[in-house]
Amino acid sequence: MGDRDNLPELQKGWVWVTLQMVANAIDPQPSHRTPPTVDGGIPYVGMGDVGKDGKINLEKARKVSSKVLEEHRERYRLTPGDFIFGKIGTLGKPVKLTQPFNYALSANVVLIQPKSEYLNPTFAFTYMVSRLVERLLIEGSRATTQAAFGIQKVRLIPFPLPPLAEQHRMVAKIEELFSELDAGVELLKKLKAKLKRYRQAVLKAAVEGKLTKDWREVHQGELEPASVLLERILKERREKWEAEQLAQMKAKGKTPKDDSWKLKYKEAIAPDISDLPELPKAWVWVTVEQVVDVGTGATPLRSNPNYYELGTIPWVTSGALNEAFVTQADERITELAIQETNAKVFPVHTLLVAMYGEGKTRGKVSELLIEAATNQACAALLFDGIASVTRPYIKIYFQKNYDDIRRLSSGGVQPNLNLGIIKATRIPLPPLEEQKQIVEELERIFSVNESLEKTIDQNLKRAEKLRQSILKKAFEGKLVPQDPTDEPADKLLERIKAEKAKREIEAKVKKKRKQPGKSQQLKLF
Repeated sequence: MGDRDNLPELQKGWVWVTLQMVANAIDPQPSHRTPPTVDGGIPYVGMGDVGKDGKINLEKARKVSSKVLEEHRERYRLTPGDFIFGKIGTLGKPVKLTQPFNYALSANVVLIQPKSEYLNPTFAFTYMVSRLVERLLIEGSRATTQAAFGIQKVRLIPFPLPPLAEQHRMVAKIEELFSELDAGVELLKKLKAKLKRYRQAVLKAAVEGKLTKDWREVHQGELEPASVLLERILKERREKWEAEQLAQMKAKGKTPKDDSWKLKYKEAIAPDISDLPELPKAWVWVTVEQVVDVGTGATPLRSNPNYYELGTIPWVTSGALNEAFVTQADERITELAIQETNAKVFPVHTLLVAMYGEGKTRGKVSELLIEAATNQACAALLFDGIASVTRPYIKIYFQKNYDDIRRLSSGGVQPNLNLGIIKATRIPLPPLEEQKQIVEELERIFSVNESLEKTIDQNLKRAEKLRQSILKKAFEGKLVPQDPTDEPADKLLERIKAEKAKREIEAKVKKKRKQPGKSQQLKLF
């Protein structure tokens, strides 16, 4: 695999070999058949069962009959130092096997078993993690609907072979350096997790009134109660509805005889606060639908090209809501799609809440900084008139309420939110001036927080570059001093070839002994 002419020059005493010369590369499932799932069976491990930490999660692996493991043991026996290597989908990504070996391996991996008499198993694993192997895999993978490569290409991966004694020294040095590096990375990750917890704690304090407690005491008696703000919002919303109704009647040439038509207006339902905590003075509990209109979008028929081709209207899906602001859309739809479907264009500063989506998307809130339509997975919170002043604070509340609102979602395989849940969301509303104070205080705190997170992320990237730099030096023979008394790798290679030739001769003799001779063959007839 790869162009041998492009391989780096090795140190004196090293030689390039192929992986199959120093390790067994085995297809655990050569037939690529997938055994049926069995309740209470043994774990059937593939690359999908490997976590972000690079460890195998046996609990989540699907279970198959123990006969599968018995069949595997007839073909190979797992030993300490063995590792697997993704060959379908997730190319590469070596993963150390966990002991005890009470599981079977799936068809999407290759089992690598270093020959310890020639190769330090940790040295082999570390090399397979390196960027050099990653480059060779990219060059050698074949283009299919799912990235993949065969067992033979794995066996032909070029492998730099140092003297065995030097391998041991290199492994000791790599483990020493990686141990120090891992300690630093772990500290950075802990700091990042603490910043995330701190952010949630600050958001919680903000919507409970604890963040502005001292400020509120200083301004006691100066603040208009939030209940008064709510009354103004409700009054304005009713007046807007009445104006729209009158306009519609006028357009039809109708004139109302009396005010009975006003009785059709449906006032937003106030929240049930019997199970809610007491709020600070001048705060009030509200529901989302008391303050804003809540709508959603649609997905125009995909098979109709007139809805998408040459479209000019940004069309947002829930996947875009993982960021605090939506500044662009991956797709666009046409004016015809707006006219003929339930899709609609929402104005700038509309808040979007993901009602469903993969992973951690569900419950995320984002703010439109462009006019855009959305699909039906997004709830749109439309602020108008007086209610517009509450938007920054309500966005903060949805950010704080992320985990809580996810728990309210219902459904089977993929639990979802719905418009009813969004509309009925109960929000502790502070007086307007206190809302502004909360927003300003959080912007100041989060500015510092984001700066620290950025520094941590930069250092994590540096740590990964340093890790690869260590590996690069190691496989260039520059990490540890050379020892002229070491047996050169070419001598080691001669032994490997000699022993391989010996095994091939023994195999031929063994096969020949099993075949009947001439006299024996005659007796058979």
